[in-house]
Amino acid sequence: MLGTHVTLREAIRRQAEQDLGIDLVFMPGGNAEILYQASSDPDSFDVYEQWSNSIKILWRAQSIQAIETRRIALWDAASDLAKTGRLTPDAPIGRGDAPCKLINVQPNGALGPDPTGRISFLPYVHNVDAFGYDTRIVPTGTPYETESWGWMLDPRWRGRVALVNDPTIGLFDMALAAQARGLIEFEDIGELTKAEIDRLFEILISLKLAGHFSGFWSEVPESVEMMRSGRAAIASMFSPAITDLNESGISAVYAAPREGYRAWHGVMCLSSRCQGRALDAAYDYMNWWLSGWPGAFVARQGYYISVPEPARAQLTPNEWDYWYDGKPAATDLPGPDGAIAVRAGSLRNGGSYWQRFSNVAVWNTVMNTYEYSLPRWYELLLA
Repeated sequence: MLGTHVTLREAIRRQAEQDLGIDLVFMPGGNAEILYQASSDPDSFDVYEQWSNSIKILWRAQSIQAIETRRIALWDAASDLAKTGRLTPDAPIGRGDAPCKLINVQPNGALGPDPTGRISFLPYVHNVDAFGYDTRIVPTGTPYETESWGWMLDPRWRGRVALVNDPTIGLFDMALAAQARGLIEFEDIGELTKAEIDRLFEILISLKLAGHFSGFWSEVPESVEMMRSGRAAIASMFSPAITDLNESGISAVYAAPREGYRAWHGVMCLSSRCQGRALDAAYDYMNWWLSGWPGAFVARQGYYISVPEPARAQLTPNEWDYWYDGKPAATDLPGPDGAIAVRAGSLRNGGSYWQRFSNVAVWNTVMNTYEYSLPRWYELLLA
């Protein structure tokens, strides 16, 4: 299993081995690192786990093979988010690479929206991303009203802002932030033009040279340590990082920006080289992920699962009310590692599952100008 620390956690590996009776090797790494490995060496993994913004790259590289939905036991029960782009009829799909545009393998081998019984990835964990902030330093805001992506470029936090080192993620965090500050306006934030990319990086490089950013992180534990150590007061973050900080007693908040979230959908992919018994075991593992226990585990780190009802059966009513329904915690609630992560009376920032996914600004995306943006991103890192 090649993927990130978000899902390749030791507790998950142990439980899967116990339930399935197979041996699993987890190989977690940084976002860019594992995507490069998967796209260049499909022999190095059987199953790849990351986010939907990796699909175009992997499919073009012929590193992954189609998944047969007939072999996914609960496929018909999977939520509409990856199938149609919406959880509720009036929700915006969001700009960029919504998973519904990439999931189905079309008869001509392209990826598209029409169901064919063959999919490029199994949709499993997903969430909406924003930035996290340390309330000991940054005053607590109001979800969807005062919390804003623009905070990340606010001069008040100069020298205390950390970014994720991923050009398909960090770029959009900064595009949302720069637009929120009124520094630039994009015609389509999910498909930046070359001129817009150049202007955005002029702004970001100027800020970096002025000492605005405290660093870039590649793996979730790094982001946790940057905030725990005080190096960052506000940062691009993923939900498990906030849970880890809260479990350790640090009052960190995951923002609900008024401009909308940057959304992502987890993808589980089959290596194009996977076959025989390994392929059968890979299907067993994918089906296991939708069976309940894994969905409950990731719920406690703030993530959702594409087949929620089996997970609901593994959560207490109080846990479901807090993590999915957006209700105040009736009791203290544990995180995935068992330590208390949510105190009684707490309310999840951004509300319910359905409310949060009704406020998507843009999805993690590989734009048509992706190759053009890469050298500009590395120019920012080296500036």
